[in-house]
Amino acid sequence: QFKLIVENPENPVAPGLQVTAFVEYYPDSKEDLQDRLLLLIEDDIFEIAVLGLIPRCYLEIESEINFGAVIANSKIISKEISITNHGSSSGAFKMSYDGVVLLNIEPTSGVVEPNSIKMVKVDICTDVPRIIKEVIKVELEGHGCTEVWIKAVVLEQVLKVLGVSCGNVLECINFGPVYFGSSKNEQISLYNESPECIDWVAVLEDNAIGGEMGTDLQRSADAVLQALSLKNRTRDVDVSTLILCIPNQGTLLPYEKSLVTLCFSPKKSERDIGVNDSSLKQDYVLFLRFEAVGSKDSYLQALDVNHNHTELALKGTGLPVLLTFNPGPVIKFTECFLGEQTQVLCRLKNESESLPVTFSFHKTAHFNISPEKGKIKRKSAKDVIFSFSPHQIGTIKVKQVVDIIDTGLQKNNLQVLETKSFHQMCLSFIGVCKSKRKNILFKINPGITPMITNATGQFVADGTGQCTDTAPVAILKSTKTKIHTHQINRNCKDDAFIAFPNDRAASVRPSEWNKKYRTIFTKTERYNYIDPEFCYTDCERLSKEAHKEYYKDFISSLRQRRLQKDAARQFYIYNNSVSIGLKPAEGLMSPKLSIKDIQKEKLQFKMLPLAENCLLTTQKLPAISSKSSIKEIWSGLSAMPSSTQEKEDCSLTLTSKQLHEILIGPSTIDFGDVCVCSTTSRKLHIFNNLLVHIWIQIEIEINELQQTSPLSQVVPPLTKTHIPVVFETNTLGIFKRSFTYTINNQHRRHVLVVAKAVPVELELSETELFLNPISGYLAETEFRTTVRVYNRRNHPAKFTWKPIITDRGTAFSIQPAKGFVEAYRDLECEVVWHPGFNSPEAGEFNLCVYKGNTIKLKCFVKVTIHI
Repeated sequence: QFKLIVENPENPVAPGLQVTAFVEYYPDSKEDLQDRLLLLIEDDIFEIAVLGLIPRCYLEIESEINFGAVIANSKIISKEISITNHGSSSGAFKMSYDGVVLLNIEPTSGVVEPNSIKMVKVDICTDVPRIIKEVIKVELEGHGCTEVWIKAVVLEQVLKVLGVSCGNVLECINFGPVYFGSSKNEQISLYNESPECIDWVAVLEDNAIGGEMGTDLQRSADAVLQALSLKNRTRDVDVSTLILCIPNQGTLLPYEKSLVTLCFSPKKSERDIGVNDSSLKQDYVLFLRFEAVGSKDSYLQALDVNHNHTELALKGTGLPVLLTFNPGPVIKFTECFLGEQTQVLCRLKNESESLPVTFSFHKTAHFNISPEKGKIKRKSAKDVIFSFSPHQIGTIKVKQVVDIIDTGLQKNNLQVLETKSFHQMCLSFIGVCKSKRKNILFKINPGITPMITNATGQFVADGTGQCTDTAPVAILKSTKTKIHTHQINRNCKDDAFIAFPNDRAASVRPSEWNKKYRTIFTKTERYNYIDPEFCYTDCERLSKEAHKEYYKDFISSLRQRRLQKDAARQFYIYNNSVSIGLKPAEGLMSPKLSIKDIQKEKLQFKMLPLAENCLLTTQKLPAISSKSSIKEIWSGLSAMPSSTQEKEDCSLTLTSKQLHEILIGPSTIDFGDVCVCSTTSRKLHIFNNLLVHIWIQIEIEINELQQTSPLSQVVPPLTKTHIPVVFETNTLGIFKRSFTYTINNQHRRHVLVVAKAVPVELELSETELFLNPISGYLAETEFRTTVRVYNRRNHPAKFTWKPIITDRGTAFSIQPAKGFVEAYRDLECEVVWHPGFNSPEAGEFNLCVYKGNTIKLKCFVKVTIHI
């Protein structure tokens, strides 16, 4: 099979030249050949091996597929493994797997072309946490059997609550005693101990077992049961206002920590406002749950896979301020004269056994307090001196306000506490200032005699005996009198002012430029000197008038706005279907609310949008608590946003809290046993509990789910609907696939579809029948009985009864001999034995199901012959 083509040189080969020889190979059989060439160089002999190999394939496959660490979220994840052919001929491969972990290996067999690569896709389902270490057996042509290991670590997505300083796992936070109206902060670290990102939200469990809301745990059971008003006091308390979590939603990267601030702010109920009693101590035990955003399958009565949440217990006690004043709250001072001072010693006592009290008195006219502020330890007292220093004569009654100071939340930054007044107490101060007797001085009035004078009319009493800072000026309308008016000024009708004779001292002072002054008698126009160094210029006067108009308009606009708000408030108060403006005293009785009405009212209240910093609670979640209040729409929804409002709503990026209020599920749709070539549907529920539209788009690339429709819907606010997911397969076996959907074309989620494709199958009520004669019947009468055929699957089954004929034949018959049994229905068949001389007393039938199973029915008859 080898041929050498060469022309040997006759002369020696010079340096730099070469001789070329060709070796041709023409195989005539499928075998490898080996030969040699002899090369003679002068006296040396060299052997050159010649090999002739037939074309072969050389297949290589990776020995391991490692999915790494993944989250147990019932998602189908895939990876590809390559089979490489380094040979010159095509090579075949075949894979086999006997386990139950791997869902799909595609393809399991095939041919790899020369110098090419074939990719094989391997799917696994992350339904439960476990360690996957499976092996696939691979038969490679020319290589024999090899193994490929499939490895993965499926972890549960875990949120952990850690201490900020210690880093240990926290199960409970005790805020301790806190005054009503004040706040106390605690910080925690929220840790994502998983290899994938997680959207989380905080939910307060206000109806959890073991929770306490406003109960004094130190009281005996009998005392709590007797305090029937306790339930009434705590019923109107919104628990979400007691606990503040900042932030209460967010996204955590893999193995990331986030700082979360928890704030406890106990508040008195409306019934307890104004009551200062130590019995109002309220203990709280609440549970705060940090959970991943997703569907709530437990609510949708499906497979519950949403276990990735962490619970944190919160404990705290709300206490009233127990500060007493002795004497108080009304303090009367002894009488004193102007310029004198009286004092009262008051003892401030803190009756609280747990917390100190920091107080601060407001500044009040005529009264002084020493010290004005201070701190009193628990079960301690402090003396304060109240001083009365009047600056006017008479009885002075004031309310002295005492601020109780503690830490509270800042308005701009809720994560930071500031020292501020959270509670006020009032004292009543009563003081009397008497006047001293003094001599009355008289002075001569050189001007016009006043209306009230003494007997001579020459002296005026001066009660104070002090000179005034301003000169007396007497002003009178010039048109009101004409006494001694000069003839020239008789017809003067201008609106000028009359200057009295005793205002000479004030005549040269700066006056208003647009006013005229005349003498009181002759009405001659007075000369008023205006000092240019003190008077306003024209620009200043215009600016002053503009300022007056501006502030006048500003005050008028404030008043109009206040009136509009008050009118709107009154409108909303009286514009309702319950109150029609009648007073209870006019004979209209108020309706009595039942528990159902209260619950319904609460449900409607909880449909309102939640504040940004307000926690979600298990009772406030609209998806759980307001199932009956959402309208249900099954058809007629738009596939794409059309109106301006829909386009605006469907372009929003939703927060974790908003996504948590949208229910789409169940996250695992289990079809159960499904017959091949049959169609089955399940509902994918959609609950939109937001006040905006949402756009749901489903992406399905699975052939078995191609009949699912519609794949896009715009769901209106506060609406529930569903999408029928249709499953159809022609392949027997376990089916596990997942499809994805998006909310507002941004937020991506997935749904796992599980089914078991089975053939059509029928069942019999019994596999052995005994036909007994009925009493009173003749011996030759036919024996009859019935057998029931059940179809417990979702596809109609076509059946045929086929008798098994023996040598003696058969005497049994069944009607109907063939037919259909509808899905989830049954059919009764009648079995008849025909007696005869040689009729066999036993017979058999095969129930043959078209493309299904076969069941054998045995029939027996017992004949009694009476002689």
